[in-house]
Amino acid sequence: MKIGVLAIQGAISEHYSMIKKTFSELGINGEIILVKNKNDIKEIDGLIIPGGESTTISRLMFKTGIHEKVLERVENKDLSIMGTCAGSVLLAKKIKNQQNVKTLQLMDMEIERNAFGRQRESFEIDVDINGFDSPFHAVFIRAPIIRKTWGDCKPLSKINRDTIVAAHQDNLVALAFHPELTNDTRMHKYFLKIIKK
Repeated sequence: MKIGVLAIQGAISEHYSMIKKTFSELGINGEIILVKNKNDIKEIDGLIIPGGESTTISRLMFKTGIHEKVLERVENKDLSIMGTCAGSVLLAKKIKNQQNVKTLQLMDMEIERNAFGRQRESFEIDVDINGFDSPFHAVFIRAPIIRKTWGDCKPLSKINRDTIVAAHQDNLVALAFHPELTNDTRMHKYFLKIIKK
């Protein structure tokens, strides 16, 4: 199994370390590839789009042609993607009140960037995630909110009863939080399980 971490900007080393730990815990002899150009997309089974600055990541993905290869592979159903924080924004079909960020338009959801406010409004909270037997400690940093889902996209986690912070559609996962900033590998295991299906 080969997992790519989009190495344009954001929490790259944290995801790298978390995937390495997840491989070890599951006894998988996997490989991690830092995706820096469109040719790297050919090599991987799954792609993590990390948190960072969605405008910057988007601009560079489109400038380098990485987006074309990603869309091609997803269309052929042979690439799974997990987007965290800014990465989740790039998976959405709609961004509330934003026209300046190009997305991959892969998931049937509308997302709002920085919905909890700026850096000083960052927080940590335990969240319930469908299929997990205990809460997951989630770190939110300038986090988006998934305002609504439709079609095949289903909420995976909500806070305050109706605020969606994680969603799943086919082989795609969007998380408003940063699972790589915890010691809990369950979210990365969840992603690897999707790839194996």
